Amino acid sequence: MPIFNQSIRRKIVGIALGLIVLMLVTSILSMVMSSKVGVLLDELTNRYIPAYGHLARANIRSLERALALRRMVMTKMQSPSDEEAYAARVREFEQTDRRIEEEAESARTLINAIINDPRTPSDNAALARIELRIETAVTELRRDLTEDHAKLVKQVDARQMTEARGTLEHIDVLRDQFNQKIDAIRADMLAQVFFSTSQVISHQHQAIIVSGIVTLLAAIVGFAFALLVSGGITRPVRLLLAGTREVEAGRFDKPITVSTQDEIGELAAAFNRMIEQLRHNERIRETFGRYIDPKVVQGLIDRPEVAIDGQRRVMTIMFCDMSGFTSMSEGVTPRGLVKVMNHYFTVMSGPIRSNRGIIDKYIGDAIMCYWGPPFIEEDEQAMLAGLAAIEMADQVPALQKQLPDLLGIRAMPALCDLRIGIATGEVLTGSIGSELMMSFTVMGDAVNLASRLEAANKAYGTRILISQATADAIGSHLELREIDRLAVAGQRAPQAVFEVMGRAGALTDAQARLRTLYAEGLDAYRAGHFDDARAAFNAALEAVPGDGPSRTLLGRIAQFEVNPPDEGWDGAWRLEQK
Repeated sequence: MPIFNQSIRRKIVGIALGLIVLMLVTSILSMVMSSKVGVLLDELTNRYIPAYGHLARANIRSLERALALRRMVMTKMQSPSDEEAYAARVREFEQTDRRIEEEAESARTLINAIINDPRTPSDNAALARIELRIETAVTELRRDLTEDHAKLVKQVDARQMTEARGTLEHIDVLRDQFNQKIDAIRADMLAQVFFSTSQVISHQHQAIIVSGIVTLLAAIVGFAFALLVSGGITRPVRLLLAGTREVEAGRFDKPITVSTQDEIGELAAAFNRMIEQLRHNERIRETFGRYIDPKVVQGLIDRPEVAIDGQRRVMTIMFCDMSGFTSMSEGVTPRGLVKVMNHYFTVMSGPIRSNRGIIDKYIGDAIMCYWGPPFIEEDEQAMLAGLAAIEMADQVPALQKQLPDLLGIRAMPALCDLRIGIATGEVLTGSIGSELMMSFTVMGDAVNLASRLEAANKAYGTRILISQATADAIGSHLELREIDRLAVAGQRAPQAVFEVMGRAGALTDAQARLRTLYAEGLDAYRAGHFDDARAAFNAALEAVPGDGPSRTLLGRIAQFEVNPPDEGWDGAWRLEQK
C-alpha cells in the first residue's frame, strides 16, 4: 500500500512537471515568435509604410511647387506690380521647393534604417537601389531646375512673358520627368512593402502551427495521465459520491469506509470529519430553531459566543403598528381577524426581509425588527431601514383594498394605516429567556425610543418618524423633514425627530414647498414668534392640505394663546403631555 501511495504521488508530480515544462516551452516559443512578428510589424508600420508615404508626398510637393511658381509669376505680372505680395509668393515658392527634398530625405532615412537593421529579412540590395534612385532623382531635379529658375526670375522681372512662358513649359517637362521617376520608385517600394507583409503573415502562421503542436502534445499527456490514475481512484470516489448523496438527503449517520492510505484515503477521512461537524451543526440548528429569522440562526451557528456573552452594537430599530386595529377587531370574528393579521404580517414583512432586516418578534398587531452587525454593515443599516419603511407605507393602499375581500364584507368598519418609528443607537444583543424558550433580541434606549416614535406618529398625524441619529446616518439618501424636538419617557434631553417623506429626488413640488414652509414655521415656533409660525403653518397646509404636523403645531399655538408656555420653555414637546 505505501508503494502504491508513493506511485500515485510520483505520477501526479511527474505529469504535473511535464505539463509545466510543456507550458514553459509553449510560452517561450510564443514569446520568441511573437517578438519576431512584433519586430516585423514595427518595421512595416514605422518604416516601410511611412517611407512609401514620403515618396507619395514628394509627388504632391512637386505639384504644389509648380502651383507656387505660377502664383509667383502671376503676381509679378499684375499691374501695378505689388512687390510685397511678390516677395511673399517667392518665399512660398522657396518653402515648397525645400519640401520636395525634405520628403525625399525622410524616405531615404527610413530605407537606410531598414537596411541597417539586422533583425529583419529585408531585400537590402533592392532597398539600396531604391535609396540611390531617390538621391539621383532629387539631385538631377535640383541640377536641371536651378538654371531654369534663375532664367525665369530674370524673364519675369524684365516682363518677357513669351520667354517666361517657354521656360515654365520646360520646367513642367522636368517636373513630369521627376514625377515619373518617383512613380517608378514608389512601385518598387510598394513591392518591398508587400514582401514585408508576406514575412509577417508567414511568421504568424509558424507561431500558430508551433503552438497548436505543443498544445496537442499537452492534451495527449493529460489524457494519458487521466487513464493512468483513474483506475486507482474510481472506487474511493464512488464511495465518496455515495456518502455525499446521503448527506444531501439529510442523513449524517453513515460514514464511509477508509480503504486506502493515499490522498484519496485522506479525503475520505476528511469527509467523515465533515459529517461529524454537520451533525454538530444540525444539533445547534435544532437548538436555535426557536428563533424566527433564519439569518439569526445562521449567524449564531457561525458565532455561537454572541448568544452566550451578548454584545453591545450600534443598531437601527423599527417598530411598526397598525392604526385602527382595535376598532377593526371589535367587529370581526376571531377567524377573520387571524386571517387579516396573517395577511398583514406577510405583506409588511416582505419589505423588511428584502431590505435585509431582521424580524425580532410580532407583538399583537405590531412588528419589531432591527438592522445591524453582524447581519449587515453598520454604515448602511439606517438607509435600509428607511427604504423598508417607505416600501411598507407604499403597501398600505393595496392592503386597504384587500382587507374587505379577506373578511368578505363590502367595506372596513375602520380605515387601517401604519405607524412606524425608527431609532439608531447602541443596544445590547444576546439571548434572553428560559431554558425552555429563548429569544435572540436587542435591548436598550434605542429600542425604547423607536417604540415611542411609533406612538408619536398618532400625535403628529404622520406615518414614519425617525430619530436624530437615524437621520444623520441616512443623510441625503432619503427625503427627510424635521418635525419637532421631542422628549420621551426615560430620556432627559429632548432630541429632534424627522419624518421620512420619500426616496431621494422623489418629492413633488407641493411636498418640497411644504417642507420649506414647515421649516420656517418650526423656527418661528421655537423662537416664540407664534404669529409668524401660524402664518407659515397655514401656508404649508395650503401647499398640502391635511398635513398632520402643521395641524398639530397650529393646535399647540392655539393652546399657548390660552395657556402661554413657561418662561424656561425650550421649544420641545414632551410626549407625556399628549
